[in-house]
Amino acid sequence: MKKLAVIAFGGNALLRGDQIGTIDEQEANVFNTCTQLLELLKKDYDIVIGHGNGPQVGNVLLQHEGGHKMFGIPAMPIDFCVAETQGSIGYMIEQQMRNVLEKEHMERDIITIITQVEVDKNDPAFQNPTKPVGPYYTQEEADKYAAETGAKFAADPRGRGFRKVVASPKPMKINNIHSIKQLARDGQIVITVGGGGIPVFHVEPNKLQGIDAVIDKDLASSLLATQIGADEFYILTDVPKVCINFNKPEEKRLDRITIAEAKQYLAEGHFAEGSMAPKVRAALYFVENGGKECIITTASELGKEDGGTVIYN
Repeated sequence: MKKLAVIAFGGNALLRGDQIGTIDEQEANVFNTCTQLLELLKKDYDIVIGHGNGPQVGNVLLQHEGGHKMFGIPAMPIDFCVAETQGSIGYMIEQQMRNVLEKEHMERDIITIITQVEVDKNDPAFQNPTKPVGPYYTQEEADKYAAETGAKFAADPRGRGFRKVVASPKPMKINNIHSIKQLARDGQIVITVGGGGIPVFHVEPNKLQGIDAVIDKDLASSLLATQIGADEFYILTDVPKVCINFNKPEEKRLDRITIAEAKQYLAEGHFAEGSMAPKVRAALYFVENGGKECIITTASELGKEDGGTVIYN
């Protein structure tokens, strides 16, 4: 049987920090990232793609707020905006992946699935928002918007400004997981759990309803990888390797680390919330629940023998 890999596209694969988010910018970024996946496709992997939406969903929320203020158009809640970005980002990835395959004279179907992911409405995350969404602001801008809207903002761990933060509950159940697995094993490239999935919960025993949150895409992709029996899980980010003492004189890049070492570094506070910490937790979940190894790296390091940080059991 072919190897099955889940690849979680980070925000840098879609929109970079120094960009404003035009369609041309995003399509170029996605094309470049999809080109890097050729290393896996040429090795005859089956692949499933998850993706983030932090900048995009924040921008969509601003568009809804602006439309409401200027024209009285009802603003939609976060779960609705996550669904919007699943469709729009899925469209971009699907199209650019097709462009990459045609350039290489390769043929595979590419399918985007709008995915709901169930969460617990009593998850403590709703009392402690940590998931950054939308653009970066100065402290003065963040304080102003917080006073006007009641939104919460947090400083970026890498000093790039302040971003709005929202609740990020733990993913519990991915809808349509059996179809996702079957499509992937049949050789289709599947794009799913976009933005971590649309967060929903059972408001009644037989009634699902959306909830204001953004699920971490790495945790959702890890759950997905576990449930479909993936061999490998790749988390693409904007650094080639995970570091301890990040941005300090004693910074050290990590090549291969065990579960125990990763847990120790987490406990010591080496990985920031809203940044590397959820990625490491997602990697741990995968390898502790049957996965062989998780690789955290940039898209350009995919397929290289020493590329990225490997977390293994």
